[in-house]
Amino acid sequence: MRKIILCDTRKIAPFNEPARELRVVNKPLWLYQRDALAPYCSMEFEVSSLSQAPADNQETLVYRDNLYFDRAFIDAFVSEARASGRARQVAFAPDDLAIVHHALPLQSGIRRQGDVYVADMWYYPHGVADSAEPLVISTEAKEIGYYHVPTYMANESGEMVYYVPLRPFLSIESWVHVFMANSPFGIFSWGARMERDVENWRVKGRVFLRSLLERKQFLSNSLLVRTGKRCQIDPSAIIQGPTYIGDNVTIGPGVVVGNCIIGNNVNIMQGCQVMLSVVGDGCYLPFRAALFMTTLMENSMVAQNACLQLCVVGRNSFVGAGCTFTDFNLLPKPIRTMHEGRLQPTGLTVLGGCVGHNCRVGADFTIYPGRTIESDTILVRAEKRSVVDKNIGYEESDHHHLLDGDLYKQMYPRD
Repeated sequence: MRKIILCDTRKIAPFNEPARELRVVNKPLWLYQRDALAPYCSMEFEVSSLSQAPADNQETLVYRDNLYFDRAFIDAFVSEARASGRARQVAFAPDDLAIVHHALPLQSGIRRQGDVYVADMWYYPHGVADSAEPLVISTEAKEIGYYHVPTYMANESGEMVYYVPLRPFLSIESWVHVFMANSPFGIFSWGARMERDVENWRVKGRVFLRSLLERKQFLSNSLLVRTGKRCQIDPSAIIQGPTYIGDNVTIGPGVVVGNCIIGNNVNIMQGCQVMLSVVGDGCYLPFRAALFMTTLMENSMVAQNACLQLCVVGRNSFVGAGCTFTDFNLLPKPIRTMHEGRLQPTGLTVLGGCVGHNCRVGADFTIYPGRTIESDTILVRAEKRSVVDKNIGYEESDHHHLLDGDLYKQMYPRD
C-alpha cells in the first residue's frame, strides 16, 4: 500500500513552524507517522491537495501531516477499512470522550459530519475516489485521574481526570495539542496500555518474577524501565515505569523519575523530579529542577529550582533558575490561550505555558497559565517585569535593547 501525505503548511505558535516538524514523544511528528505506518506502506507521495494524487487503481492511504496517531490506531483503522472493501474516511462517535473533551478544542480538522466526527484520513482500496464512507473507530478512552486535589480545582470528588485513549488521534493545530499528544495521548496512553496488559496473569507473573530476580520494586524492574546503552544511573535514584531511557544518559543521586520518556544524551542532576514527562535528546536538568507532565524538545535546559507543570518547551531553549510556570487560575475562570488571533478556551482546568524554539528565559520569572513565549525571544528579569501575564512576541524580546546597551545600563547602572 502507498501513502499520500497532504501537506499542512500552517505554522504552530509560538514555534513558528508546521506541526510535522514538532517533536511528539521525542520524535518529529513526520517520523512518528512514518514509523506507525511502516508495516503497511512502502512508498509515499506528498501533495498539497487530493486533486494532485496519482490517478490509478493502487491501494492508498491518505492523511494530513498534522495528525497524531499511533500504531494501535492505524492497526484498527486499516484492518477494518480493508475488511469493508470500500473507500472509507476515519470517523469518531459523538460520545467518544477522548475526542469530545480533549481533541475538539482549538482545532478545525476533526469536524462534525452528520451523526459522526470525521477527520482527514482516508483509505482507498482501488485508488483515490470522489467519496468515502465514514468508518467509526473507537479510541477506547479510559477515565484516568492523575492526582487528588481540593474540589475547587476539579470535580466534586476532587479527582483531576483525563479521558486517555488507548488508540490516540489528534489534529495538531495549537501548542496545546502538542502538550496533549506528548502527555495524556502519549505518556498516559502508553501507561494505560501497559496497565491493561499487566491484567493478564501471565504478564503479571513475568513482571513479578523479574522483580524478584533483580531485587527491585515492582514498577522498577527492567520490563517496565527500559534503559539504553552507556547510561550512568546513581543507585539512590528512584525510577518507576513504564519509563524509557535512551543511550548515554546520566541520572544523579536522589533523582525521581516516574512514567517518562528520556531521550539520548540527557543529563539529569541530583535531586531532580521528573514525572509523566518527555525529555528530548540532549537536554540538561541541573540539580532540583522539577518537571510534571512537561515536554522538553531536543537540546533544551531547565535550570536549578525551576518548576514546570503541564508545559511545552521548544528545542535549544533555556529556562532560568527559579522560574515557575503556574498551571491553575486563582480566580474561577477557564484557562484560555491565543489561537487564530483570539483567546479561546482550552477545555482544560489545569494547564501550564509554552516556550518556543531558541528562547532564553532569565531566572525567577513567574509565568501565568496558558501564556506563550515566541521563538527566538530573550527575557531578562527586571524589577518592573518579573511576571509573564500575557503572551510574549519576538518584537518584545530584550535582545533588541541589549544590543544597543540601553537595557543593560538600566538594569546595571554604574555607581
